[in-house]
Amino acid sequence: MLISTRRVNEKLIIGNDIVVTVLAVKGNRVRIGIEAPEDISVYRDNARIQSDQES
Repeated sequence: MLISTRRVNEKLIIGNDIVVTVLAVKGNRVRIGIEAPEDISVYRDNARIQSDQES
């Protein structure tokens, strides 16, 4: 696991085509934006777990 400290508007680049941007920080909440190709699925962990349980 990579642990990285970023400020608002700073980015992490994963591979050649995934970009994670810190959009806002308010208290203990962080808003991020994820840019990825359309063929890459991006899920929140709790949404993925719920989807798996419903299957």
